[in-house]
Amino acid sequence: MGKLNVGMIGGGFMGKAHSNAWANAKRFFNLGAEPVLKAICDNNESAAKQYAATWGWEETETDWQRLVARKDIDIIDICVPTDLHRDMAVAAAKAGKHVFCEKPIALSAAQAEAMYDAAEGSGVVHYLNHNYRRCPAVRLAKQLIGEGKIGRIFHWRGAYLQDWIVDPQFPLVWQLQRERAGAGPHFDLNSHSVDLARYLVGEIVAVTAMMTSFIEERPVAEVGGPTAFSAKTAQKKKGKVTVEDAAFLVVGFENGALGSFDATRFAPGRKNYNYFEIYGSKGSLTFNFERMNELEVFSRDDPAYAQGFKTILATESAHQYVANWWPPGHIIGYEHEFHHAVVDFVSAIAKGGKVEPNFYDGMKAMQVLEGAMESAKTGRRVSLA
Repeated sequence: MGKLNVGMIGGGFMGKAHSNAWANAKRFFNLGAEPVLKAICDNNESAAKQYAATWGWEETETDWQRLVARKDIDIIDICVPTDLHRDMAVAAAKAGKHVFCEKPIALSAAQAEAMYDAAEGSGVVHYLNHNYRRCPAVRLAKQLIGEGKIGRIFHWRGAYLQDWIVDPQFPLVWQLQRERAGAGPHFDLNSHSVDLARYLVGEIVAVTAMMTSFIEERPVAEVGGPTAFSAKTAQKKKGKVTVEDAAFLVVGFENGALGSFDATRFAPGRKNYNYFEIYGSKGSLTFNFERMNELEVFSRDDPAYAQGFKTILATESAHQYVANWWPPGHIIGYEHEFHHAVVDFVSAIAKGGKVEPNFYDGMKAMQVLEGAMESAKTGRRVSLA
């Protein structure tokens, strides 16, 4: 089994999940090649060294362009704010590196298209980490839909709800600045939901949206300080929030189904409530990531006296990925999705294939998200055809 040297740009919350997966996936799965944690890149040298010591990266870099140019690096893993994705991914692809990138893909569909064109033009494997596709319960939903168990799909209802910025004293981190993040929960959360809807239901061809902001100004975060869930302190000076705080979308799918998406960071009590419902002519499915091992299924084929939603615990060896983990009933968690992503990504490299979602999927989702922003601005329905 050959080795694939990984260079990761950025760390933080996502870097932990990625590092853990790069290091441990080979212990549970036959990948076809062995990932090596070769170099971690951070413009803060001391932070890079601490990260390397903690997670087992062999070397450190402080310049991402130097990392990308290294001849001994096979894979570039991008774990930085959204505004940096395009330049790093394009440079990595042109240097012949396979690219593993965090979501949302970029600041615009045009940037996403540039990433896709560069990766396809260079013939490298490219992956966009919408990790929720790799929950065994979500894979089961896909299987049941593919087998026709739900029938013709009529409705998708998606909601992605969090509560981490309800406090008006929460600082102005990069996720609340349009020039860095592109949008608020609409990109951060709805990008996940739109990806799942495309995966399970099909392409979206029309969108109508409303968006709003609840808190216009926040204390400025310390320079180089906390971000997202780790933010604790801030300066007294305030800055303007330039992204929306909540977004609601109504969409039409190519297959005739109707759908809705609700994304907010102002839902007290909801920590990572990534939820969807799918209703069809033969039955229904519901999934809640906060109970990620479960899929609720309703079948109209059951006799009337026995009809009702049943909960399937997706931990049997027959469920995708599970046979490599624990015995039935021994649940898996958030970190396992990242292992599954590494498995599929490395296997695609080893076999000369492709992996999904990739930069094409990111581009298509970004077209939906941009269409929704246009609709919210103009008050009109936007066709994506």
